[in-house]
Order: sequence, then C-alpha cells, then structure tokens
Amino acid sequence: MHRIVFVAVPPVMAFDLAIAQMVLGAAAVDGRPGYAVRVCSAEPGPVETVGGPPLLTELGLDAAAGADTVVVIGGGGREDVDPRVLRTVRDAHAAGRRVAGICTGTFVLARAGVLDGRRATTHWGLTGDLARRFPAVRVEPDVLYVADGPVVTSAGAAAGVELCLHLVREDHGAAVAAEAARGTVAAPPRPADQPQTVRTPFPPDRDASLAATRAWALERLDEPLTLAVLAAHANMSTRTLTRRFHDETGQSPLQWLLHQRLARARELLERTDLPMDQVARRSGLGGADSLRAHMVRRLGVTPSAYRAGRAVAGSV
Repeated sequence: MHRIVFVAVPPVMAFDLAIAQMVLGAAAVDGRPGYAVRVCSAEPGPVETVGGPPLLTELGLDAAAGADTVVVIGGGGREDVDPRVLRTVRDAHAAGRRVAGICTGTFVLARAGVLDGRRATTHWGLTGDLARRFPAVRVEPDVLYVADGPVVTSAGAAAGVELCLHLVREDHGAAVAAEAARGTVAAPPRPADQPQTVRTPFPPDRDASLAATRAWALERLDEPLTLAVLAAHANMSTRTLTRRFHDETGQSPLQWLLHQRLARARELLERTDLPMDQVARRSGLGGADSLRAHMVRRLGVTPSAYRAGRAVAGSV
C-alpha cells in the first residue's frame, strides 16, 4: 500500500484535500485500498481554511517521515511559510520521495527550493506571481498539472483531481486510475497539457454538447474514426466539430482520440497478455510499430517495458 501524507499549510482550501482523499480512496488494487492517507500540519490542531471552519489535524510533521509521497496543500502563496514545513519538503525530496503541490501548495514547494530548474504550474490566476517570485522555476502557465521527475504540481480546484489520478496511474496503472475516475464520477484522466480553461465550459443546452459523440467514439476506438466520421455522427461540418470539440475539451478531436487510445492500450497492457499487434488493433493504434512509436513519444517507454514494469509493481 502506497503511503501518502498531506501537509496542511494555512490557509487551506478544504476542497483541495477533500477531492484528493476522494480520488485516492477510490483507488483499489485487487479489492484492497491502494493508499494509506494521512494528514499532518506543523502544529497539530486547528488549521486555518479559506472561507470555512478550521481543519483539525492530529498529526505533526514527523508523520511525513515515512511517506512515499508528500503532498502540500494550502499556503495561499504567503511568504511566511513555517520553516519546519520547508524542511519537511526538502527532506522528503532529498530522500528520493515524490513531492507534490496542489494549487498554492506549489508556492510552498518553490520556497523550499525543490522546484528550482523544474517545470511547475499553479492556478492560472497565480502563475504570473509564481514566475515573478521564483525565477528559477520554469512556470507552465496553462496546463492542468506538471510532472517533472519526482515533483508534481497542479492548478487549482478540480485540477487536483487530475493530479491525483496521475498519481494513481503512475503507482497502480491506467486501469486502476480509470476505475477511480469512474468511482468518483470524474471524467477519465486527462492529459497534463490540456488547458486549465476552455472558452465554453458549459454548452448552452444538452443538444449542443458533443458528449454523445465522445461516448459513441469510446465504444469504437478500434475502428478507423476519422474527423469526417465523427462529424457525421454529430451531424455537423468538420470545421464546426473541431471548433466545438476544442471549446468543450480543450483538445482537437484527433488529439482527444489519441489520448483515449493510449489509455486503452495501457489498460490492455496491464490487464491482458495479448500480443502487441492485438493491443494496437484493439486500441485503434494500428500495428505494433505504431503502438511503440506513440508510447515512446508520449510516455517515454516501450509497450513491453511498460507491461513488465506494471507486472513488477503489481507483485510488490
């Protein structure tokens, strides 16, 4: 069981902690919880929150010493972060453990120095401030989350869901992450580079949404779904489909299809012993060579290495 400790730094957005616990709690491996989650703070007791009652913590920072992952929440971008919190983050990073920051937790990681020379993000309204105050950090202003080696940061609010689904996917595989998303009624895990905001997050009416076309396509990933085929199902021109697709998802139709096909391929590699050609065909990625090229380009690993790595992880 992977051990995750959240370090609460005032002021905490209670939503950031709640959604993280919800997603991680839904991650199950062979019917068993995938995570042991604990919450600590510099001083056990009430921790200031944003616009709500205090968060009560029972554990001090020593709880982070045995964690596999340390996640910082809160901080509000303040300058006066408790030195003990900064030391905890540095110690975890120096020990080779994964550290993460949700929303303004990124500022705490930056102040601790673990983001120097790394890519990072935070809420879109604060990325300029992050870049100005921490010039050694390579700020990505309009992405959901950034994973730079063992350091992961995310934008605010619902982007914390994406960060946690990324952690689940890295720890337990794409299939477990997809189940966790379904269990929490979240969207399937999205790519990190999807924009934080889209022009039309809510269609004006149900009939205007492309959700039905996306659901239809997910049932047919092994078929040759061209832009024209998708447009025909949605009963609109390819130009209108592309514009509306980007408005609703932040991606072009073909980018979205490729992401879904890679997710399907990862599930098949984890859950089956199918030959690579069959994995490629069932996920709509053509043949084994195409599957390999896409996985190396997007994930930095070959299909066989990915399957072997997940087999080792599952046996631990």
